[in-house]
Formats: sequence, C-alpha cells, structure tokens
Amino acid sequence: MTVQAGPGSPATETRSRAAQSARSPRHARALAPEPGANPAWAAAYASILVAVDCAAIFLGLVTAYFARFAGTDPEAVPGFPYTLILALAGPLWLALLVVHRCYDSRMFGAGPAEFRRVVLATIRLFGGTALVCFMAKLPLSRAFLAAALVVGLSLLLVGRYAARRWLHYKRRRGQWCRRVVAVGRPSDVDELARVLAREPVAGYAIVGGCFPGVEDSDVTPGGVPSLGPLTGVVNAARAAQCDTIAVTASPSITTSTLRRLAWDLEGSGIALVVAPALTDVAGPRISIQPVAGLPLLHVDEPALGALHRIIKRVMDLTLVSLALAVLLPLFAVIATVVKLTSRGPVIFRQTRVGRGGDEFVVYKFRSMHVDAEKRLAQLKRNDADGPMFKLRADPRVTAVGRWLRRFSLDELPQLWNVVKGDMSVVGPRPPLPREVESYADDVRRRLLVKPGITGLWQVSGRSDLSWDDSVRLDLYYVENWSPVLDMVILVRTVVAVVRGMGAY
Repeated sequence: MTVQAGPGSPATETRSRAAQSARSPRHARALAPEPGANPAWAAAYASILVAVDCAAIFLGLVTAYFARFAGTDPEAVPGFPYTLILALAGPLWLALLVVHRCYDSRMFGAGPAEFRRVVLATIRLFGGTALVCFMAKLPLSRAFLAAALVVGLSLLLVGRYAARRWLHYKRRRGQWCRRVVAVGRPSDVDELARVLAREPVAGYAIVGGCFPGVEDSDVTPGGVPSLGPLTGVVNAARAAQCDTIAVTASPSITTSTLRRLAWDLEGSGIALVVAPALTDVAGPRISIQPVAGLPLLHVDEPALGALHRIIKRVMDLTLVSLALAVLLPLFAVIATVVKLTSRGPVIFRQTRVGRGGDEFVVYKFRSMHVDAEKRLAQLKRNDADGPMFKLRADPRVTAVGRWLRRFSLDELPQLWNVVKGDMSVVGPRPPLPREVESYADDVRRRLLVKPGITGLWQVSGRSDLSWDDSVRLDLYYVENWSPVLDMVILVRTVVAVVRGMGAY
C-alpha cells in the first residue's frame, strides 16, 4: 500500500527544494514524472491489451473461417462443428496468452520479450491443436488452421505494437511511468538517471535517491533530489508514491545490505531492481547463472565472426536486389532533376573509411554545388560537435539537394556500394578520413563492421544527435548486432525518412 505525501511532508519539501536548486533544469524536468502518477497505470494498460488481443483473435478466427468456407453454412460443412470451434478457440487462445505472462507489467513498453511471448503462446496453441487433431483423426481443415494462425498472429502483433506506440506517447509526457527511488552513491545515481533519461519510453522515472552515509544532502550534482539515507528507503518510497527501488552498482551497497532491503520490501508491492555496472549491452548477450548462491551475469562476445558476416552479406544482397527492382525508375527521375537544376555531375563521389580502416569511394546523388569542398573553409560555424561537420542552413546545398537530403534520397546510390561489398544496408555511419584521424581507441571499434546506408544513428535523430550519442549508438550496434536488430532498424528507417527527422 502506498501513502501519498502531503504538502507538508518531508519528501514533498525535499523535492521542492531540489526543484529550486537543481543545477540542470532540463535534466530535472526529465527526472520528475507527472504529479499524481499512479502505479495503477499497469492494470489499466493490461486491460487495454486484453481488449486489443480479444479483437485481434476474433477478427483472425472469423477472417480465417470466411476465407475457407465463404458462402457455406457452418452446419453443412462436413465432418466438424466449426461454430463450436469458433466459440472455444478465442477463450483458449486468450488463456494461453495469460499463461505465458503476456500481461506481465515488466514487459510493457520496451524490449522484444512481449512479442516473443505472444508468438510462443500462439505457436503452442496451434501446434497443440494440430497434434490433437492428428492423434484423434479429427477432420479439422488445415487451410482454416493455417489462415487463423497467420491472420490472428499478425493482428495480435500489430495490435500490440500500436498499443506500445500509444504507451510511448504517454511516457514521453511523463505519464504511465514507474516511479523509481535510486539507491547508491550520488555519482552512481546520477549516472543511472542519465542512462534512463536517454530512453523515456522505457518508463523508469527517477523521483529521488537514498544515499548510504549521506544525511543532509538535498540534491545530487546531477539534480536528483535526496529522499533521505539508505536506512529509510522503504518509507521514502512509500511517501513518494514510488513502485520501484533501483539499486546501482555502488561499492557502498554490500550483499548483506541488498539482502536486508529485499526482506524489507516483502509484501510492500514495491519492486526491487538491481542495475549492474554494465550499459549498452543487448538482452540476448546476457544470461544469469546461479553459482554457489551467487547470480553471475554472463556476457557473450559480440557477433563479429565469419558466420555472422556471411549471414549479413546474404541479407544485404537480398535487400538490395529487392530495392533496385523497385527503385530504378526513381533513380532515373532524381538523376534527371539533379542534372537539369544545377551544374555538375549527377553522382557525387567521396572517400570514406570502411571496415578495418580501409578507404573506399561512396556514391551519392549530388546535393551541393560543385565547389562545395572549396567553400568549406569559408564557413565559420559548425552545428555539430566532435569531428563531424554539419550546418543546418548550409549555403552550399542546392534547392533540390535540400529536398533530397530531407528524405535521404541522395543516399540511394550507396546501394551500389553494398553490391560492391564496401558497405552494408545497416551499420554505423561511414566516417571521413579526417574524422578517423581524431578517433580515440574506443571510437575505432566503429570500424569493426562495414558502415551502413542506415543505422541506429539515423533512426534516432540523424544530424540532431550529439557526437557522443552518435558514437554510443554506433558502438551499441557493433556490440549487439543481430538479424532481428537490422530488421527493426529498417522498419524504423522508413518512419524516420518519411518524417524527415534530423535531416539537413
């Protein structure tokens, strides 16, 4: 049970002082969720998912039936009572979703686990049904079964995705988030706050922190309010209406401290999570194995071997073949427009750095005037930090070039780079040689894989990203590549290009 902090409570006064004294107002706003947020959002969202799933299951079964038996009386269908099947299949399908914990609040809003559970529950339902029909020699139509599986599962996943997008919309506005009390040293709490603030759609909003050995501090250097010492963290979480306590990887948090905290939280309804000193590692690379009562966190090596490169190459050639078959008429239109509207070649060639530091020539539709490189030294401002150069209102860009850049159409000739093997469809941004000269050792890990036409950097803001964020996203991709990640990035690329996000 949670107790709301009243206007005169210590927790409220602490948060008020923190709001006035936080060093970074922007950061402080990111950390403070909407007043009055309630953990009951999880039950409300679960109800929405149940309604969405019921609609998807109903439409899937009805569509499959009419696709197989259109114009036929259900009672006249030989050998099987399909009316009964339609009446029983829906509740059974929904029950399997419940059994597979598809409504577990920990899965809401982030990660692929929610979708995997939906797929697993559906496959087991239809696999079990097919097995029973085979063993009992029941004449259930295989076409009906296959259609119900394909249509129903597709609608379930689309409905879940739409619900997740709506949840993300709410969370970006500070609603329907888990209210978190962070435990650890102030510096560790600040680091956790920065990591969580990068992904507001994950739904973890740090309300304040409890610090071992810190009694009088009002706020951390990063702007996280103090809710008191570690010894009072459970009461502080209740007073601040928090439903989660996050323990950071702090040397001051011992195993006995963590064990006592877990005991204190029993029956409170407050969740306990432990944040290891490990960031930007994808879930499939992590596994937990208990050894002598100690949960060891195993981290697999990045997928950079020869087999993974072969898989990625096959995916690249398949995608490029499909893209070229569809986009060749668009190539001709763009080339004609570029040629007729400005002087110079249609294709722009530039030296970039690829995998292993090897240089190659990248191809683009020309979006700048022919003397753009010579005029670079005359430009006094750079809107990008780090070694990259970006200018929002670059006078060297042609009128047609601005339109091409907005929708990333200037990058289409890089499909030929993929065919040649210089680039991949998805990968880190291909850097210029002068940028690579300033790379630190950790940044050079970007060169362990082929650069890509699109990547996490593009679907996360493109030119609006800071240098540090661009590096972080590229390194995350290098460390956590998988075919599924590539497909997710491709889908997000379509959305980013249509919206023209961060392109100039």
